[in-house]
Amino acid sequence: MDITYLKKLVKIVEQSTVDVIEIEEEGLKIRVAKNSHPVVMQSHPHLAVTPAVADRPLPTTETVASPVPAAAPTPKLVEIKSPIVGTFYRAPAPDAAAYVEVGHTVQPKQVLCIIEAMKLMNEIESDVSGKVVKIMVENGQPVEYNQTLFLIEPA
Repeated sequence: MDITYLKKLVKIVEQSTVDVIEIEEEGLKIRVAKNSHPVVMQSHPHLAVTPAVADRPLPTTETVASPVPAAAPTPKLVEIKSPIVGTFYRAPAPDAAAYVEVGHTVQPKQVLCIIEAMKLMNEIESDVSGKVVKIMVENGQPVEYNQTLFLIEPA
């Protein structure tokens, strides 16, 4: 099953009144749902991977009006999001240094991390130049489509 096919499934669910699509193909079971239900990918009856679905809201760059004036405007941060569902890795190998750390300056097309999806390693690159402000995911953790991975302050 290829990534383009998975993206199409996600798009169908997002743009329709359908809440859930479940597909089983060649021993692989995929469930795409609008609500915050766990996604279960199963390749063997005794082996299941269930990505953690956070009940917490994703961080946003929106500001909320408050009676206390802000000391200084916060710079708009760029979110680098996951284009696929998979496992997040900060380094190319377990014994290698991380691609980036908080405080590092990055350039467009610079590799920030790897997301493993269906045994394929996908390099995730920066879209902007700037400074890494926050890494939103722990190494080895599952990530979902469109989940924020990094916050970057543009240069």
